[in-house]
Amino acid sequence: MIGTASAERVLLLAKVAHHGTMTKAADALGYSVSAISQQLRKLEIEAGQPLLQRHSRGIFLTDAGQAVVDHAEQIQGQLRSLQHSLDDIAGVRSGSLHMGTFPTVGSSLLPAAISRFRGEYPSIELSVSSFRNQALIDRLTSREISMSLLWEYQWSRLDLPDLTLLHLMDDPTDLVVSKNHPLASRSTVEVRELLDEYWVVRAERHPMIEAIVRATNHHGFYPKVAYEANDYQEAQAMVAVGLGISLVPRLALSVLRNDVRVVPLSGEVPHRRILLGRMKESRPTPVEHAMTGMLVEAAKQMSASTHRSS
Repeated sequence: MIGTASAERVLLLAKVAHHGTMTKAADALGYSVSAISQQLRKLEIEAGQPLLQRHSRGIFLTDAGQAVVDHAEQIQGQLRSLQHSLDDIAGVRSGSLHMGTFPTVGSSLLPAAISRFRGEYPSIELSVSSFRNQALIDRLTSREISMSLLWEYQWSRLDLPDLTLLHLMDDPTDLVVSKNHPLASRSTVEVRELLDEYWVVRAERHPMIEAIVRATNHHGFYPKVAYEANDYQEAQAMVAVGLGISLVPRLALSVLRNDVRVVPLSGEVPHRRILLGRMKESRPTPVEHAMTGMLVEAAKQMSASTHRSS
């Protein structure tokens, strides 16, 4: 019975049939005639019937032998097709990428990288899922996504031994106030001037509260919280109506309301680190290499842009 272990012998028979004699096949393949003859005898035993007849002028295929050669040619065609597919994947002409992001980067940094990626690799199937940090980490671990944008603060690092984290850029923190707030026309403000303000913060013990505490550099200070928002657009809305002020990562201000003002902070300003994470034991594919390079470049350009604007 011919099984998977016989595949090389099947292909060998096709090559012998192509050359017409075992001698010519042996010369072309770098084998001895006896080695080829031995392999073909094994193939005939596996097939349970003769596959070729030997004559002084060469070899002739039996009907069974012709059937084997016909299938061998199909196998060779499939192998060529496989090689073309592998070449396309290696050359980022084919394949897929499933990655993750979080909302503020999904609306600022990531679009620039995706736009370039789409232009250079239009045949790649790209899908992006947007979640909060922990959900992204869970999806990396379960292999639902192969790479993801993540964030951390210096005092709240992602201690994840199974992940490789690439630092893309730092995201500074800005003050956001209502357009009618007394600080709205200021070019900068020191955090110590904000101790008596009411604050709009992120909900669910978000690290931004810690950022406020650390930015004040004032022992025992804790912000007077007027509103806990689930996202930064909601925070902007509450700031706009005068409920409080807020500290917001600069990348979260790519879409800015016209009834709020952004005031840069002076002194030591807290910032979060924007990271690209992937599982440590998995080798990056050519597609992942390409997207990583574009994210690195987009982060450089955005860092330069935000530095000039500040």
